[in-house]
Amino acid sequence: MTEIVNNIFSVTAPGFEALSLDIFNYQYQHCAVYNQWVNALGIKVLSVKKIEQIPFLPISFFKQFDITTGRFRPQVIFTSSGTTATINSRHLVKDAGVYEESFTQGFTRFYGPVADYCIVGLLPGYLERSGSSLVYMVDQLIKDSKHPLSGFYLDDVDGLQQVLVQLEAQQQKTLLIGVTFALLDFAATHPMPLQHTIVMETGGMKGRKKEMVRQEVHDYLCRQFGLQQVHSEYGMTELLSQAYSVGHGIFTTVPWMKVLLRDETDPLTVYNTGRGVMNLIDLANINSCCFIATDDIGIVHPGGNFEVLGRMDESDIRGCSLLTV
Repeated sequence: MTEIVNNIFSVTAPGFEALSLDIFNYQYQHCAVYNQWVNALGIKVLSVKKIEQIPFLPISFFKQFDITTGRFRPQVIFTSSGTTATINSRHLVKDAGVYEESFTQGFTRFYGPVADYCIVGLLPGYLERSGSSLVYMVDQLIKDSKHPLSGFYLDDVDGLQQVLVQLEAQQQKTLLIGVTFALLDFAATHPMPLQHTIVMETGGMKGRKKEMVRQEVHDYLCRQFGLQQVHSEYGMTELLSQAYSVGHGIFTTVPWMKVLLRDETDPLTVYNTGRGVMNLIDLANINSCCFIATDDIGIVHPGGNFEVLGRMDESDIRGCSLLTV
C-alpha cells in the first residue's frame, strides 16, 4: 500500500492512465460497493482498457453506504454539510496522512511552501459543525504555517480587519480563505486594499444569501478589496484532493486528479473535453473509491482545466459549490 500511495503522489501525465487502470482493478476487487456497482452495470472488467471506460460511482452512494476499499477502522470520518432534512455524505478515511499529503502537496504546487504564508480562515458554518474536511485542511495549513497570526476568525470580523491591516503593513504573504457568504459580509462592512493577501472563496452561500453567479461575487470582492483576481478552491467531502483557480473561475487539478465529462442522458458516455456532468478521478481516494460521478455540470478545456457551471436539477444543495449560471 505504501508503494501505491507513493506512486499516486509522484504520478505524471504519461503514467496517469496506467495507474488509474491498476487502481480500478484493485478497487473492483476490494471495494464491495464499487464491485457491486460495476457488476450491476454489466461492465466486463477485462474490457476496460482506458480511463473513459472506467465506471464511475454515483456520489450519492456516499450517503447510503460506507465506501471503503478493504476493511478498516477509520482514523477520521468526514461528513458533508446539509440541513436536518437531508442525508449527509460520509467519507471514511483510513489514513489521515494520505489526505494531509494530498492537500499539502497540492497547496505547495499552486502557492509554494505554506510556511511562507499567514493562513486566515473565515469559515462559519463549517467551524460550527464537526466532520468538515475543509476545516481539517485549513486547520493543518494554519499549524504548518507557524505564523503567530494564523488562525480562524469565526465572528470576530473587527479582529480580522485589524490582523489584515497589520499583515499588509508588514507586507506578509497572506491567504484569506473563506466561505463565500462570509467573505461577502466581511467585504461589505470592512472594505480595505489588500496588496499582499490572496482572497480565496469556497463553499457557496449555504442558504444564507441570494445565490450570485461567480463573476458577480468576484467582481464585488475585487472592488471592495482592491484585487485583480479572486482565487477559488474546489473540493468536497467525497474527495481527498482539491483543484484551485487563480482567477476567472478556471480550475487546475493536481497531477493525481482528473476531470472527465459524461453525457447527462447517457452516464456511460464519457469524454475528455466540452460540456457535461463532471466525473472525477481522485487517486488519493485509494482507500475509498477513486472514480466519482458528481452532480456538477462543468466545462473541461483542452489541457484539462475546467469550470464549474452549477448542479444538475434535483441534486442536493450541499458542500463546496457556487452557482455560476
